[in-house]
Amino acid sequence: QVQLVESGGGSVQAGGSLTLSCAMSGFTSWYYMAWFRQAPGKEREGVAVISNNGGTRYAESVKGRFTIRKGNAQNTLSLQMNSLKPEDTAMYYCAAADGSRAGAAWAMNPQAYGFWGQGTQVTVSS
Repeated sequence: QVQLVESGGGSVQAGGSLTLSCAMSGFTSWYYMAWFRQAPGKEREGVAVISNNGGTRYAESVKGRFTIRKGNAQNTLSLQMNSLKPEDTAMYYCAAADGSRAGAAWAMNPQAYGFWGQGTQVTVSS
């Protein structure tokens, strides 16, 4: 059984930092892991993706502020978020994809990701 568990969310003032973590079990043949977010009334959007060979890609809105990394432990993932803005407020989800829809996964299309965590809330106040 595949499980993804996020942690590290919370409330922070604008300009602050948070680091999200994701621990995945039961799925070792992943090709892409990514962070998505969804704000109330908005669609889920990709924030950052990392491939199993270490390539990374970011949404324009977070480029230069967020960093996605694979953890030291196998199948762990982190998202370092700096210079947070109120518009970063959302539920953040960790997700994993196999290689069957590589292009869509690299483009952070949520449909390409078959495994999801429950999410962790990030709230940024002005």
